[in-house]
Amino acid sequence: MERPEARYDVCMTVQIPIRIPNEDADRLDAIVASGRYASRSDALRQGLDLILRQERDREIVESYRRAYAEHPQEESEIGIWAFAEIVRQDREAGFEAP
Repeated sequence: MERPEARYDVCMTVQIPIRIPNEDADRLDAIVASGRYASRSDALRQGLDLILRQERDREIVESYRRAYAEHPQEESEIGIWAFAEIVRQDREAGFEAP
């Protein structure tokens, strides 16, 4: 049986107060009112999740770039490098894979 305090550790959160311009708050409220998000917090959490995923993806692409810079590929591996470069450029342009 799982200890209650073990479950609490997994669920712990940190409250981070932020200040945003009134115009942004009004736009956020309109989005929440449209039903797209359950609350301001829900919308901001999902936005943060997107930022964190993009950062993780950027770090992965950067690690591939560094690895290929340190260990240049052979002629047959050009396709892998090209694919990684296309993915990086797409992500920088704001495109997300389906």
